[in-house]
Amino acid sequence: MKQLPPFTLMKNVIQDYAWGSTTSIEQLFDMPNPSQGPQAEIWMGAHPNGCSQIEIDGALLNLDEVIKQDKVAILGQATTDTFNELPYLFKVLAAEKALSIQVHPSKQAAEIGFEKENQAGIDIKAANRNYKDPNHKPELVYALTPYQAMNGFKAYPAIIKPFENIGIAALEAEVATFKANQTQQGLTTFFEAILSLKGERKASALNALMVHVEKNASCKIAGLILELSKQYPGDVGLFAPLMLHVVTLQPGEAMFLDACTPHAYIKGTGLEIMANSDNVLRAGLTPKYMDVPELIANTICVPKPNDEILMTPRVEGNAKHYPIPVADFNFSVYQGNSEIECQSAEIIFAIDQDVILRHQSGVELCISKGQSAFIPLSAAQYQVDTNGTFARAYN
Repeated sequence: MKQLPPFTLMKNVIQDYAWGSTTSIEQLFDMPNPSQGPQAEIWMGAHPNGCSQIEIDGALLNLDEVIKQDKVAILGQATTDTFNELPYLFKVLAAEKALSIQVHPSKQAAEIGFEKENQAGIDIKAANRNYKDPNHKPELVYALTPYQAMNGFKAYPAIIKPFENIGIAALEAEVATFKANQTQQGLTTFFEAILSLKGERKASALNALMVHVEKNASCKIAGLILELSKQYPGDVGLFAPLMLHVVTLQPGEAMFLDACTPHAYIKGTGLEIMANSDNVLRAGLTPKYMDVPELIANTICVPKPNDEILMTPRVEGNAKHYPIPVADFNFSVYQGNSEIECQSAEIIFAIDQDVILRHQSGVELCISKGQSAFIPLSAAQYQVDTNGTFARAYN
């Protein structure tokens, strides 16, 4: 293959998961949705479960196959040596219903768990498979609309208080034990007890919760639990808003989802960038497989301080660069015309206006809002002309 052009338009997979919005992607990006079915995620990257395509000499080719033909020119030597693939997956995520409460394992835990399940002969697509790959899955989400989510544990007293106020007889002993031991181990034991509820105890505990929230429906948390109960009736995840921070990002705000931290997306549309992984351990709000012991082994049960939920970007001219604590990806948002030097293989996404990419070789590419372009490291540098806002994914 001759050297990849500096810019190629990406043809991206739209995932139709049931929780997706039927209107948001169409309204934000003028993308028709003729079936009026859910459009949950636009995947931009080289993940095998939804690989983007780019056009080369009139032919549509899978991005992962293109990258394999000249990894060093496209990804760079350092990325090739460290990851041997495009190390991130970039998405538009449009949630109409809540996604499952999730924890993602650390890199070391993922490597161990993946090998262990391989040795046990568990099929990679099996419903009871925890580890789909040997990678961690840190994430950043950037809100395009008001974006409601849960992220990290509240302070220990802030978890205990609502359980005491509700007075759930089936959990009286567990609440008392946690109150007497407000430590990481105390929360770990309490969290595991909630997730392990079964049979009559589970029904009794959830009934007490629902009676309380119905009486207090004007309270924001009670209202959220009522809404979630319509989507996931009888699910232990309905206790999560009592334990986890509930936050609504405003457009332009972002947060980071650390490994080993429970979180859930509830409603809204945003950009999401993550390590190139599909490892998910579920903690409720789901009919899917939940492996509670494995989940608990991969959850760090410590409070997340309020002031650490929203990210503070580093502002540089018309750019906002978000501080990412992992090497797999970087994320920046730009307003207006910009000069960019490539650091790696990059993806540019037009958020709200047309974006024109210009290269010193004379190559130009115009992408409309909702479209993305792939840029290899070999492009070296390029100019972006726009009256709008665009996002840049790189590493």
